[in-house]
Amino acid sequence: MQQPLAKQYLHIDGLTIIERTLTRLLNHPKIDRVIVVLAEHDQYFATLPIAQHPRVSTAVGGKERADSVLAGLLAMPPQRWAIVHDAARPCVSHEDIDKLIEFCQLHQQGAILASPVRDTMKRTNSANQIDRTEERAGLWHALTPQMFERNMLINALQTALTEQVPITDEASAIEYAGQTAHVVSGREDNIKITRPADLPLATFILQQQESICE
Repeated sequence: MQQPLAKQYLHIDGLTIIERTLTRLLNHPKIDRVIVVLAEHDQYFATLPIAQHPRVSTAVGGKERADSVLAGLLAMPPQRWAIVHDAARPCVSHEDIDKLIEFCQLHQQGAILASPVRDTMKRTNSANQIDRTEERAGLWHALTPQMFERNMLINALQTALTEQVPITDEASAIEYAGQTAHVVSGREDNIKITRPADLPLATFILQQQESICE
């Protein structure tokens, strides 16, 4: 993001990205508690007003995403289901969260929000030369939240970490464990802020979403 602060602490209209994400989650009627997994030496989150919210608690993360998600899961109360969401996705809609929860509870299976690939996908070699065109039917962009049974996800992450398997999201841990993961079609405006150009885009999306709700 070309900024001295971690991206979740950059501001959108007066609030940090993580405050906007947490507010979106805390305002959902089916989310009981949010556990924020922080870097070991994070000193910024505690200064935010939302850190004092009675339904927000924290845990210390690890080197990789899988380590941090595992720490959050172990810190949560013993509930059956867990939802994992990226702090840098402040635009997630309650409608998509509803769809994900309803699917998982109806089918008793874990699932992730995802959007279908619409562009032509190219596979390249090490020299960035196009090797082939990938068939895009059945390809999805993985989003968050991702929702799985807590104990199943804990076991899958622990196994993958022990065996040093690269885990890029929660579904990949479930896949490695030989369990089933589904996709639930989500909105494409549920973007993850990863590059400088994403910040004004997220600002625009949030403004549009707020204007529709007014």
